[in-house]
Amino acid sequence: MKEFEHLVSVWQGQPKPDKLSVDDALKQVKKGIRGITSKLYWGIVAMIGLIACAFIITFFFAFRSPATTIGIVIILVAMMLYLSFIVRHYHILNKHDLTQNPTEYLNTLKEYQRNRARVTGWFYYIFMMLISAGLALYFVEILEDAPLYFKLIIYGSTAIWFLFITLYLKPRMFKNEEEKLNLMIDRLIRLQEQFD
Repeated sequence: MKEFEHLVSVWQGQPKPDKLSVDDALKQVKKGIRGITSKLYWGIVAMIGLIACAFIITFFFAFRSPATTIGIVIILVAMMLYLSFIVRHYHILNKHDLTQNPTEYLNTLKEYQRNRARVTGWFYYIFMMLISAGLALYFVEILEDAPLYFKLIIYGSTAIWFLFITLYLKPRMFKNEEEKLNLMIDRLIRLQEQFD
């Protein structure tokens, strides 16, 4: 009997799972989504500016080599693909209101996370290959009269920069965003479980 009483006292002494405040959880999720959509918005603005600059360079500057024009067109295509990609993600995150239907919003976030994880990996590598090919073709004419050491410096530094972005920066950025999404999804799931 003493063992049973001891077991009951230990069971009652267990800390109760802390309940999430609905307002706090919703504010935190909204703040997290606002941070992601803000980054996407400024990415859209920057990409539109870069596309406009590349368009101006392509069609208003005279190049002797068709390789240069082809390189810029490849870069334009890559940037337009990336722009459509981030605009799509921006609309996915902005189209639902969290307070209207939290369950639907949670499903939207989960779908966004799955889609982003699946598509981002292969799309990023295609984007980097297109940009690299475009720059290589662009530099053919631009660096035509440059000394060999300067060409090696430009091509080498560009390759090192792309490797740095691909192997170091990209995994950290996507991991950070993934953690934020996981935290928001976890908060919404805990909130949903409180009401079930």
